[in-house]
Amino acid sequence: MVKVSILGATGVIGKNVAFTLARADTVDEIVLFSRPQSIEKAKGETFDMYDALAAEDIDCKLTPSSDYEDLKDSNIVLITAGTPRQEGMTRMDLAIPNAEIVRNYAEKIAIYAPDSIILIATNPVDVMTTIALEASGFDKTKVIGIGNHLDSLRLKAYFSRQININSSEVHTRVVGEHGEHMVPLLSSTTIGGIPLKYFVRSVDMDVPRLIKRLRKAGNTIISKKGATEYGPSFAISNLISTIITDSHKVLTVSTYLNGEIGGVSGVSLGVPVVLSKKGVAMIVPIHMNDYEQKKFVDAAESVRQVTEEVKNHFNY
Repeated sequence: MVKVSILGATGVIGKNVAFTLARADTVDEIVLFSRPQSIEKAKGETFDMYDALAAEDIDCKLTPSSDYEDLKDSNIVLITAGTPRQEGMTRMDLAIPNAEIVRNYAEKIAIYAPDSIILIATNPVDVMTTIALEASGFDKTKVIGIGNHLDSLRLKAYFSRQININSSEVHTRVVGEHGEHMVPLLSSTTIGGIPLKYFVRSVDMDVPRLIKRLRKAGNTIISKKGATEYGPSFAISNLISTIITDSHKVLTVSTYLNGEIGGVSGVSLGVPVVLSKKGVAMIVPIHMNDYEQKKFVDAAESVRQVTEEVKNHFNY
């Protein structure tokens, strides 16, 4: 039996992840966990989802709850709860209030679902990954942030639409911070098996413009509709499905580093990993040019600084 619990399930991301997972029909039970004052909304979400799932003959069990006992036997516990990002805010502006929420939930997960994998979606996700890791006491392979998975998907889509080519032909990756200090690995990007640096000589492609757009993608969406919704929800569902199906795909997530990439240690950053039902099965070594290496180290220092500020605030 596969069980996934979502903390913050009445929020935009939480409920969308729940419905996307239920529709995939690979999960037996989804716990929609909310604060006691939001439990009626959680119940309403499950009723609505059941109506939709009936149209596709899907029998996934949906459990609205505010009781930590219901987290027991979860394979994955997703934390989406936190103060939502507003237009103009950086992810780092959310660090202190969200760290308190994530720390509390991670401690509870360690008690009620000690064998689970913790997946972090709360921003700033790289900082929150370290907070959850330390609060839970879990092995670092079992605490994972969504990291740069969504950024990588966005960049893949930008290249695909720019040159009108199927997205399956685009192989690219973004590492570092899920935020301003993200690092697109253009040196290893290929399109149809051709390195990007050669491909752009034959087509009209403004790569710097695409990267600028990528860095502002979240704020652009928030300014127009109030919140990011489908992109993050599907990216998170994709990560969960990869884990529970033991697919061993290489995806870019936030994980705690001990020198595996670029000599960076003591901080959580987005890097390519092999995901399995046990969590991070392997951190995949990558080649970066000098510029990318410098930016990766800069990202590490930026995230490290905020992480330390948060930990000092709570006297960790």
